[in-house]
Amino acid sequence: FSCLAYWRPKRLDLLTRRKRVREFETTFIVQPEISEEGCKAICERLDELLEQNGGVRLLYDDDGKRKLAYEIKGFQKGRYLCLHYLDEGKSVSEIERSLRLDESILRFLTVRLADDVEDIEERKQSALVEEKERAERAAERAEREAEERAAREEHERLAQEARADQENFEEEARAVTEDVESVDFDETAQDKSTESEEKVQ
Repeated sequence: FSCLAYWRPKRLDLLTRRKRVREFETTFIVQPEISEEGCKAICERLDELLEQNGGVRLLYDDDGKRKLAYEIKGFQKGRYLCLHYLDEGKSVSEIERSLRLDESILRFLTVRLADDVEDIEERKQSALVEEKERAERAAERAEREAEERAAREEHERLAQEARADQENFEEEARAVTEDVESVDFDETAQDKSTESEEKVQ
Protein backbone atom coordinates (compact mmCIF):
# COMPACT_ATOMS: atom_id res chain seq x y z
CA PHE A 1 0.00 0.00 0.00
CA SER A 2 2.82 2.38 0.80
CA CYS A 3 4.30 1.76 -2.66
CA LEU A 4 0.98 2.62 -4.31
CA ALA A 5 0.71 5.77 -2.23
CA TYR A 6 4.16 6.80 -3.49
CA TRP A 7 3.42 5.87 -7.11
CA ARG A 8 0.02 7.51 -7.57
CA PRO A 9 1.04 11.19 -7.08
CA LYS A 10 3.91 10.85 -9.55
CA ARG A 11 1.69 9.06 -12.05
CA LEU A 12 -1.03 11.69 -11.58
CA ASP A 13 1.53 14.44 -12.17
CA LEU A 14 2.62 12.85 -15.45
CA LEU A 15 -0.98 12.55 -16.63
CA THR A 16 -1.97 16.12 -15.75
CA ARG A 17 1.23 17.84 -16.82
CA ARG A 18 0.48 20.58 -19.36
CA LYS A 19 2.36 20.54 -22.60
CA ARG A 20 4.62 23.55 -22.91
CA VAL A 21 3.49 26.06 -25.51
CA ARG A 22 6.23 28.28 -26.87
CA GLU A 23 6.11 31.47 -28.88
CA PHE A 24 8.10 31.56 -32.10
CA GLU A 25 8.97 34.22 -34.64
CA THR A 26 9.77 33.22 -38.22
CA THR A 27 11.12 36.01 -40.39
CA PHE A 28 11.27 35.43 -44.13
CA ILE A 29 12.38 37.57 -47.06
CA VAL A 30 10.31 37.48 -50.24
CA GLN A 31 11.60 38.42 -53.68
CA PRO A 32 10.77 42.11 -54.29
CA GLU A 33 8.81 41.58 -57.52
CA ILE A 34 6.30 39.21 -55.87
CA SER A 35 2.87 40.86 -55.88
CA GLU A 36 0.65 41.57 -52.90
CA GLU A 37 -1.50 38.60 -53.89
CA GLY A 38 1.58 36.38 -54.02
CA CYS A 39 2.66 37.39 -50.51
CA LYS A 40 -0.89 36.84 -49.26
CA ALA A 41 -0.88 33.32 -50.75
CA ILE A 42 2.38 32.51 -48.92
CA CYS A 43 0.91 33.69 -45.60
CA GLU A 44 -2.27 31.69 -46.14
CA ARG A 45 -0.22 28.55 -46.79
CA LEU A 46 1.70 29.07 -43.54
CA ASP A 47 -1.59 29.60 -41.68
CA GLU A 48 -2.83 26.25 -43.00
CA LEU A 49 0.33 24.52 -41.79
CA LEU A 50 -0.12 26.03 -38.34
CA GLU A 51 -3.73 24.89 -38.17
CA GLN A 52 -2.84 21.38 -39.35
CA ASN A 53 -0.13 21.01 -36.70
CA GLY A 54 -1.97 22.56 -33.77
CA GLY A 55 -0.22 25.92 -33.83
CA VAL A 56 -1.83 29.30 -33.19
CA ARG A 57 -1.11 32.26 -35.42
CA LEU A 58 -0.67 35.48 -33.49
CA LEU A 59 0.20 38.12 -36.06
CA TYR A 60 2.11 39.04 -39.19
CA ASP A 61 4.50 41.97 -39.24
CA ASP A 62 5.16 43.44 -42.68
CA ASP A 63 8.34 45.54 -42.76
CA GLY A 64 8.01 46.21 -46.47
CA LYS A 65 10.79 46.24 -49.04
CA ARG A 66 14.26 46.92 -47.68
CA LYS A 67 17.76 46.87 -49.05
CA LEU A 68 19.59 43.63 -48.29
CA ALA A 69 22.89 43.62 -46.44
CA TYR A 70 24.30 41.68 -49.39
CA GLU A 71 23.03 40.40 -52.72
CA ILE A 72 20.93 37.21 -52.53
CA LYS A 73 20.11 35.25 -55.69
CA GLY A 74 20.77 38.38 -57.74
CA PHE A 75 18.46 40.61 -55.68
CA GLN A 76 19.53 43.80 -53.90
CA LYS A 77 16.19 44.26 -52.10
CA GLY A 78 13.61 42.01 -50.48
CA ARG A 79 10.26 42.23 -48.70
CA TYR A 80 10.54 41.35 -45.03
CA LEU A 81 7.64 39.48 -43.40
CA CYS A 82 7.55 38.15 -39.86
CA LEU A 83 5.15 35.51 -38.52
CA HIS A 84 4.54 35.27 -34.76
CA TYR A 85 2.85 32.09 -33.53
CA LEU A 86 2.36 29.73 -30.59
CA ASP A 87 3.30 26.08 -30.96
CA GLU A 88 4.45 23.02 -29.08
CA GLY A 89 7.23 22.57 -31.63
CA LYS A 90 5.54 20.56 -34.37
CA SER A 91 4.81 23.44 -36.74
CA VAL A 92 8.28 24.94 -36.86
CA SER A 93 9.84 22.26 -39.05
CA GLU A 94 6.83 22.24 -41.41
CA ILE A 95 6.89 26.02 -41.82
CA GLU A 96 10.62 26.03 -42.48
CA ARG A 97 10.27 23.16 -44.96
CA SER A 98 7.58 25.06 -46.86
CA LEU A 99 9.70 28.21 -46.99
CA ARG A 100 12.77 26.24 -48.08
CA LEU A 101 10.89 24.76 -51.05
CA ASP A 102 9.43 28.11 -52.13
CA GLU A 103 11.64 29.68 -54.82
CA SER A 104 10.25 33.16 -54.08
CA ILE A 105 11.72 33.04 -50.54
CA LEU A 106 15.26 34.43 -50.36
CA ARG A 107 16.00 33.71 -46.68
CA PHE A 108 14.21 32.73 -43.46
CA LEU A 109 15.04 32.48 -39.76
CA THR A 110 13.08 31.15 -36.78
CA VAL A 111 13.65 32.43 -33.23
CA ARG A 112 12.03 31.23 -30.00
CA LEU A 113 10.66 34.27 -28.16
CA ALA A 114 9.14 32.58 -25.10
CA ASP A 115 9.70 29.14 -23.56
CA ASP A 116 6.31 28.82 -21.91
CA VAL A 117 3.15 30.81 -22.65
CA GLU A 118 0.64 30.03 -19.92
CA ASP A 119 -2.30 32.25 -20.83
CA ILE A 120 -2.83 31.62 -24.53
CA GLU A 121 -6.04 33.64 -24.81
CA GLU A 122 -4.45 36.68 -23.22
CA ARG A 123 -1.51 36.44 -25.62
CA LYS A 124 -3.90 36.14 -28.57
CA GLN A 125 -5.74 39.28 -27.49
CA SER A 126 -2.56 41.26 -27.05
CA ALA A 127 -1.42 40.04 -30.47
CA LEU A 128 -4.58 41.45 -32.04
CA VAL A 129 -3.72 44.87 -30.64
CA GLU A 130 -0.11 44.54 -31.81
CA GLU A 131 -1.17 43.48 -35.29
CA LYS A 132 -3.53 46.44 -35.62
CA GLU A 133 -0.82 48.88 -34.52
CA ARG A 134 1.74 47.34 -36.87
CA ALA A 135 -0.75 47.38 -39.75
CA GLU A 136 -1.34 51.09 -39.15
CA ARG A 137 2.41 51.73 -39.15
CA ALA A 138 2.78 49.66 -42.32
CA ALA A 139 0.02 51.69 -44.01
CA GLU A 140 1.73 54.93 -42.99
CA ARG A 141 5.05 53.61 -44.28
CA ALA A 142 3.46 52.56 -47.58
CA GLU A 143 1.89 56.00 -47.97
CA ARG A 144 5.20 57.68 -47.22
CA GLU A 145 7.02 55.44 -49.70
CA ALA A 146 4.38 56.21 -52.34
CA GLU A 147 4.87 59.93 -51.80
CA GLU A 148 8.65 59.55 -52.00
CA ARG A 149 8.31 57.47 -55.17
CA ALA A 150 6.01 60.08 -56.71
CA ALA A 151 8.49 62.82 -55.77
CA ARG A 152 11.35 60.86 -57.38
CA GLU A 153 9.32 60.30 -60.54
CA GLU A 154 8.45 64.00 -60.71
CA HIS A 155 12.09 64.91 -60.21
CA GLU A 156 13.12 62.50 -62.99
CA ARG A 157 10.41 63.93 -65.28
CA LEU A 158 11.60 67.48 -64.71
CA ALA A 159 15.21 66.40 -65.23
CA GLN A 160 14.28 64.73 -68.52
CA GLU A 161 12.43 67.86 -69.64
CA ALA A 162 15.44 69.99 -68.71
CA ARG A 163 17.75 67.70 -70.69
CA ALA A 164 15.38 67.80 -73.65
CA ASP A 165 15.22 71.61 -73.50
CA GLN A 166 19.01 71.76 -73.31
CA GLU A 167 19.36 69.46 -76.31
CA ASN A 168 16.83 71.55 -78.28
CA PHE A 169 18.67 74.74 -77.34
CA GLU A 170 22.01 73.28 -78.41
CA GLU A 171 20.50 72.04 -81.67
CA GLU A 172 18.98 75.47 -82.40
CA ALA A 173 22.30 77.11 -81.52
CA ARG A 174 24.12 74.84 -83.94
CA ALA A 175 21.56 75.60 -86.64
CA VAL A 176 21.98 79.35 -86.11
CA THR A 177 25.77 78.99 -86.20
CA GLU A 178 25.58 77.02 -89.43
CA ASP A 179 23.28 79.68 -90.95
CA VAL A 180 25.66 82.47 -89.92
CA GLU A 181 28.64 80.60 -91.32
CA SER A 182 26.70 80.00 -94.55
CA VAL A 183 25.84 83.71 -94.84
CA ASP A 184 29.45 84.70 -94.17
CA PHE A 185 30.61 82.24 -96.82
CA ASP A 186 28.14 83.63 -99.37
CA GLU A 187 29.18 87.23 -98.63
CA THR A 188 32.87 86.33 -98.91
CA ALA A 189 32.29 84.56 -102.19
CA GLN A 190 30.32 87.54 -103.47
CA ASP A 191 33.08 89.97 -102.47
CA LYS A 192 35.68 87.87 -104.27
CA SER A 193 33.49 87.74 -107.35
CA THR A 194 33.10 91.54 -107.30
CA GLU A 195 36.83 92.00 -106.94
CA SER A 196 37.47 89.68 -109.90
CA GLU A 197 35.01 91.62 -112.05
CA GLU A 198 36.66 94.94 -111.13
CA LYS A 199 40.08 93.59 -112.09
CA VAL A 200 38.79 92.38 -115.41
CA GLN A 201 37.38 95.80 -116.17
